[in-house]
Amino acid sequence: MMTLGETLIAVWHQALADERPAVELEGKRHRVEKTSGKRLRTVSFDYGAHRITGIEQNPRTASTASRWAEMARQGKRIMQFSFEGRYVGNVSEGKLVRCPTWSALGLPD
Repeated sequence: MMTLGETLIAVWHQALADERPAVELEGKRHRVEKTSGKRLRTVSFDYGAHRITGIEQNPRTASTASRWAEMARQGKRIMQFSFEGRYVGNVSEGKLVRCPTWSALGLPD
């Protein structure tokens, strides 16, 4: 079984880099959907007992303080991942950056 970090990178790769309509993890397919308003790609999946949701970074985020939105405007492909409604990490161009909430929520490495 892949680690959670490896899983997030695999989801990013399949959903954003390969633009697949579904991601496959451990033999299960998870549909990549688009949000109704901004048409951002999103996918939800289970990692053990943890329900994780990934959403494509919106490059049009109005906040100038969002470095992730700025990177998306520059053409980087970014997916933000959340657990229990809190962001836990981002994958940008295949590289995972964990948020402090990752440890605070007790997520596995």
